[in-house]
Amino acid sequence: MTSSIPESVPRDQLHTRSVEVRGFRRHDGDYDIEGTIIDVKNNVFETMDRGLINPGEPIHEMWIRLTVDVDLCVLDVEARSIWGPYSICGDIASNFKRLIGLSIAKGWRKNVAKVLGGIHGCTHMVELLGPIATTAFQTTYHDRLERDKKFEKEEQRPALLDSCHAYASDSGVVKKRYPKFYMGTDN
Repeated sequence: MTSSIPESVPRDQLHTRSVEVRGFRRHDGDYDIEGTIIDVKNNVFETMDRGLINPGEPIHEMWIRLTVDVDLCVLDVEARSIWGPYSICGDIASNFKRLIGLSIAKGWRKNVAKVLGGIHGCTHMVELLGPIATTAFQTTYHDRLERDKKFEKEEQRPALLDSCHAYASDSGVVKKRYPKFYMGTDN
């Protein structure tokens, strides 16, 4: 595998975590964001409930699907734990329904921690919500951009403003894309 970081010292691979997230526009106008996280070891690994897990066999395989609207409000959640080291790992999946009604916006991580933190969630599935949130943002981007163009004509502040470094009110991107809302100084 080619790496964009410098070569390391000689080493042996022990663990692989694969995260894949896909975004879909549904025919009803909403969006499904589906993510999976899979952990495998390169050596035999023993668990209390499953016994020996062979190299390449998943220790964790977990799936989450968030259904969101264009404003990134969570409308529905499906969560499944296919593989975990303990037989009870999948029992917590229904708690992920607690995300319904939350918005993927400022405070998202804090709100997720509030409803799924500690014993109320699964560390790995909660971690998966980070890439799912980013993918939701990217999946709905075009539709939100089009909506923001309409808002700009009505003098409403675009939702993308101050959502990241590039969309800071004083950035060159905002100066070009949303000149009415540019707050920088030109020296």
